[in-house]
Amino acid sequence: MAARLLPAAKFLIKGGLAGAAVYVAYDQGLLGSGTQGAEALKKAQETLPPAIQEWTNYLGWELPATPKFDFSFSDSWNKGVHTVMSALSVAPTRACEYTMEGWKYVKDLVK
Repeated sequence: MAARLLPAAKFLIKGGLAGAAVYVAYDQGLLGSGTQGAEALKKAQETLPPAIQEWTNYLGWELPATPKFDFSFSDSWNKGVHTVMSALSVAPTRACEYTMEGWKYVKDLVK
């Protein structure tokens, strides 16, 4: 009986941790819109360094200074979406061009 309980307990613990991770991500706004995600990132950038510094002081560790990035995730996301949509809009034309080139190549080989 105990042997069957162990896998069930592992499953419940793992499921609970996964559920808790999803809940925290949702609660912090990471699963919301791009604006909510950017706000959550800004909040994390403000909160984490002091907490890490406190723990490193407590443990006696010394970490190098973190680099500063001036990077907008929402702008990068929008640029990525624009690039993908642009590629999808020209895909039929490109497919037709490549098909014509392929047929021409095959015809030249057959001659």
